[in-house]
Amino acid sequence: MSEKSVNLLTHPLPPAPKVPAAELDTRLERIRHEMERDGLDIIVLSDQKNIEYFTDYHTLGWMYKARPVFVIVTANELQLVASIIETKGVGLEHRNFTTQFYNGYLVEGVVLIAEIIRKSFTGLTPRIAIDYGQDFFGRGSLELVDALRDLSAGGKVQSAGPALWRVRMIKSRFEADLKRTAFAIVNEAFDAAIAQAYIGMPEYELCQLVQAQVFLNGAETADQIAMLFSKGDFAYGRPAGTRRLEAGHYVWTDFRATYGGYPADRNRIARAGEPARWERDAYTAVRSLTHELCRTVHAGMTCADVFRKFESRWSELQLGDIYAGVTRIGHGGGLDVTEPPSLSATDHQMIHPGMILHIEPKLEKDGAVFQFEEVIYVGDKDVEFLSALSPETLPVIL
Repeated sequence: MSEKSVNLLTHPLPPAPKVPAAELDTRLERIRHEMERDGLDIIVLSDQKNIEYFTDYHTLGWMYKARPVFVIVTANELQLVASIIETKGVGLEHRNFTTQFYNGYLVEGVVLIAEIIRKSFTGLTPRIAIDYGQDFFGRGSLELVDALRDLSAGGKVQSAGPALWRVRMIKSRFEADLKRTAFAIVNEAFDAAIAQAYIGMPEYELCQLVQAQVFLNGAETADQIAMLFSKGDFAYGRPAGTRRLEAGHYVWTDFRATYGGYPADRNRIARAGEPARWERDAYTAVRSLTHELCRTVHAGMTCADVFRKFESRWSELQLGDIYAGVTRIGHGGGLDVTEPPSLSATDHQMIHPGMILHIEPKLEKDGAVFQFEEVIYVGDKDVEFLSALSPETLPVIL
């Protein structure tokens, strides 16, 4: 069991390293194996994270919707399909893919994809899949779907989700280390911001303070975070507003800052004003249970096994009603904020070495919220914490 502290950040952090060529080769080899397993001849990638995962090609062009980037994966080819405005960016360095450029917008890109497939499978009817499905955010268009249906066996386009997640759920040490750095960035930012917080401070001010510190710590991007001041009326998807911090409020936040493209999905809490004894006890109990649960995880058990262990211990400790807003107590993590698998009663996915799991049971009680999102990297025999553990005592703002 590894619980080593994350080293203090050295500012400014350099840009994240490129994905090693050998790792890109391994990823491609693995997805081709999974394609064969699922009987697929072609996967068309449209999701930014999937494209970056297999190509390590990064472009600011993702900010615009008119000229999308796609990737075509076959048994013998990895081809990037992109607008001609990407020509110079692609040519800056050696790539693990070939590229074909279209002149125009989405429709012209779809026409080129169809042309590539026809030429590659002349006289054949390939089985085509696309990365639409659970936890993907692919660029969708009727033009693309219709074009692929016209070319695919049986006129049906399959979801590439199962094959892609079987590859992406298993993380390398390289990926785990990028996640570790992302967590260090947000942990330090939260601690620094809470040290400057005060009663009467508006939500938006603390939110901006955290976000500014996240960037100063070396984050590449930082999507809007949840930053709530609340005393029982928690609405976890609510953007930060003008509510001012009062004694008795709980501060709840959830991070999205990235390093190397890997987001630091990590929840942190604090309290305004001195907590009552029961609050300190509840904090300790939920924190201890979360850490205990992390240490019970091992390769070979299923996600449902983890959930059953949680239910048993939660009941024994008589902590009260578990937060019912979601049906799971954790999830996978990687290039996306949340990824399969789900730590739920109904997910029977087996846990394998290389998985990164976020474990975060949540308790709401008498206006307070207790949640400790701890993140583990599953090894052959035990697990390793990728983030410094939540503080032993409840952070207090006076």
